[in-house]
Amino acid sequence: MPKSKLSAVLYLILVFVSGALVGSFSYRLYSMKTVIAGAPQPRPTPEEMRRHYVDDLRTRAKLDDAQVATLNEILDGARGEFDQLRLKMRAEGQGIQNRQVDRINAMLSPEQQATFATFRAEREKIRAEMRAKQQKKK
Repeated sequence: MPKSKLSAVLYLILVFVSGALVGSFSYRLYSMKTVIAGAPQPRPTPEEMRRHYVDDLRTRAKLDDAQVATLNEILDGARGEFDQLRLKMRAEGQGIQNRQVDRINAMLSPEQQATFATFRAEREKIRAEMRAKQQKKK
């Protein structure tokens, strides 16, 4: 084969291979599944969750009105018990934290105790700001 025909064949093969590569890359690029990120859904409130729970149970178990009233009383009682438990846990946790602070203060020198008091005040301020942000989100 003359040199010009050989180079023409090589160029045709090169063009064909490069076209196949570009085509396969393009196909892969455009056929990939994309993730559509929407706005996050807000968390349902406890009242909405309870309403949904009661409605689902009423529909599935075919509860009558008297049973729904009894169910609501049971849920109210359980909520009260959980509230009491949370208050008890919060009080016990505060007691543990107070004992921790007392023990830390006992091992520190007077200068270090002043620094520790400042440190705790700064941390409490940060904690209060975080609680405020969480309350705004709700």
